[in-house]
Amino acid sequence: MKFSALILVLILTMGVIAQSGRVVRTSANEGDGRTVKELFDEANTYRKLKFEEFEKKKLRVSKSLLEQTEREQKQLAAKLAAQAASRTELSADDIYYLALLHWIAENLDGTSETLQKYLSHAERTPKRAQTARSLLVVTSAKQKKFDEAAATLAEYQKSEPSEPSERLRMSSELAKAFLAAKQPAKAAPHAAEAFAISRTLVTDPSFRTVGLDLVFDNALVLFDAHRLSGEIALADSALEELRKTMGSLGNSVFYSYAADKLITYRIETGRKPLALETYLSMLIAASKELPLEGQRTDAIQRLRKREKHYRLIGEPAPEFLTVDKWFPGSSVKMSDLKGKVVLIDFWATWCGPCFDAFPSLIEWHQDLREKGLEIVGFTRYYGRGEGRPVNEVEEIAFLERFKTKYKLPYDFVVAKDQSTQMLYGATALPTAVLVDRKGMIRYIEAGTSSSRLVEMREMILKLLAEK
Repeated sequence: MKFSALILVLILTMGVIAQSGRVVRTSANEGDGRTVKELFDEANTYRKLKFEEFEKKKLRVSKSLLEQTEREQKQLAAKLAAQAASRTELSADDIYYLALLHWIAENLDGTSETLQKYLSHAERTPKRAQTARSLLVVTSAKQKKFDEAAATLAEYQKSEPSEPSERLRMSSELAKAFLAAKQPAKAAPHAAEAFAISRTLVTDPSFRTVGLDLVFDNALVLFDAHRLSGEIALADSALEELRKTMGSLGNSVFYSYAADKLITYRIETGRKPLALETYLSMLIAASKELPLEGQRTDAIQRLRKREKHYRLIGEPAPEFLTVDKWFPGSSVKMSDLKGKVVLIDFWATWCGPCFDAFPSLIEWHQDLREKGLEIVGFTRYYGRGEGRPVNEVEEIAFLERFKTKYKLPYDFVVAKDQSTQMLYGATALPTAVLVDRKGMIRYIEAGTSSSRLVEMREMILKLLAEK
């Protein structure tokens, strides 16, 4: 389950639990004797109870363990939904909680069908009817049933009560669905509403833990909607608003990200002089817009680390310096690689985050090489291998074994010193540089994360499509 989907489930279940102060006894005439609400409660609290169990056992919640727990929760919800659906004479409350079980199980067809049954039931309540409509909008959006989503949204808008969290959920999901359907102009108004609502909700203490992520996520969706529609000024404005919002909230990480995104976007859209002016103005703005000295210092340092990259992006890729070995292929110049999209991966064997990128690099080499992608793994002599000091001949032998062990299919380049790293601003590892078919640097980023790898892949595909 993606992080945005997890937030969606959290908001949903918080709202469901808080909707009524009275205890509703729903049908329990079949199965194990529990009400449908009690079945829902079991599925809904599964993650929470498992995490409490992990904490007691002092287990680290790895990505695989998290995915396994989410998979188990969905399987449990599907089983309990089937149990509930087999009962006869379901009440309105039973139908409502059955729909929520289908929702946790990510059974969109079941969710949609059961929500519609609830909305047609004579004993539905206004508040739960609104929640049902909001979920039906989200479900329809996920299924790309935009006409149905629009009709249900209209019903929601003319009914009461109207909850900001539900409006946020609907707007956000519609915006993302329209973007996925390559309809950015239709995504923009929904993204704008989601961004506006999330900025209001972030001041609510109950949303504070996820509020910053919601603001950040919805702002970037709005930016993408305008960017893909060719609305450059509006795309700029979305990033400006994100930066100012994060400044007022005192988040230096998101603040500097928004500033960085604006600078690189202006370079990408042929406005490099303005981008460099923006970089300088952001240093001044950070000293005024962030409330605490530590936040100001952090944001300014993050931006200053990128100055070299800003100046390189949009310029011809420099030739490699002090190259000693290039294997298994033959040494070539960057100018010889024109006509291909080149990914230069600055890395080292001792760099943990560098390992995280290996699966993606292998996949891209296998899938995209025939389309014109050339990957180069650039490292240098460090004088160590396998935990001991080594000379250059021994280090090359170690790198060859390393390449075989991790099944890295692309060429390695080994330099004598840091000259090329300094030339490309690759002082932090890993650093990825993308060079287009014309030999121009189009992308430079340091670090590895799932979102960064997605961003890199999108940029690679974009550059491959350019002729």
